[in-house]
Amino acid sequence: MQREELVDLNAFLTVAEEQSFTRAAARLGTSQSTLSHTIRRLETRIGVRLLTRTTRSVAPTEAGERLLATLRPALNSIGAQLASLTELRDRPAGTIRITAGEHAANTVLWPALERLLPDYPDIHVELSLDSALADIVTERFDAGVRLGEALAKDMIATRIGPDLRMAVVGAPAYFRTRRVPRTPSDLADHQCINLRHQSSGALYAWELEKDGRELRVRVEGQLAFNNVPLIVRAATAGFGLGFVMEDHVRAHLADGRLVRVLEDWCPPFPGYHLYYPSRRQPSAAFAVLLEALRYRG
Repeated sequence: MQREELVDLNAFLTVAEEQSFTRAAARLGTSQSTLSHTIRRLETRIGVRLLTRTTRSVAPTEAGERLLATLRPALNSIGAQLASLTELRDRPAGTIRITAGEHAANTVLWPALERLLPDYPDIHVELSLDSALADIVTERFDAGVRLGEALAKDMIATRIGPDLRMAVVGAPAYFRTRRVPRTPSDLADHQCINLRHQSSGALYAWELEKDGRELRVRVEGQLAFNNVPLIVRAATAGFGLGFVMEDHVRAHLADGRLVRVLEDWCPPFPGYHLYYPSRRQPSAAFAVLLEALRYRG
């Protein structure tokens, strides 16, 4: 393969991933006209159209999808091998891109990075906060963080945090005029503060479990947020019951600002895991980070 062909293929992959000539040109550090010429040159050489262009979007044709299926693994493999060359340096080096939710980033990732990075100045970490379950291969992340119960089977996973628990909480003032719920069905008589998923836009059904019996409870109330700290604030102010990670409200429970209910319906569940493709060749920098994050509780 000639150098020009490799450049053209990389340009095609970038446009397909960005679905925009404007964004792809910015990412590649070139002009839109040059990039458009490169794609036309590739299509002419192959003899088939690879991209469908409209005024609003760019999408691969059927032929383009077939080329992408071959191209992505090949370029990812090349990238992994180049990254592994940093092992030849005296100190681990390189950039590691990780996608994770805000809670995992604050409670697990950042404490580990704060301890690790001062000793490894040549390791750079890009942390992308996203509540959606990102495709780390397609979106070119080195690793992602998910709960243990949500891991894909074709990934290598390392536990990086303890078991977690949810908590149903309300302010003491809220319960002055309402009975404390004893079972999940009692929630129908209460004002509950909903969480709306940022990725899907759907309201989260409260996941409760006791003695092997699992329930997904749809609750109702005046308020719905896509932000957990706001749920905690609203619950503390007496606007209803919130359903949040236990550590979000530990201090509130300790000082009496919130009261916990239905605790027997909130068992522990597997905590956070760092996951990455099984075919990935870890770099020295990635290996150092993985060891720093490994849970030893």
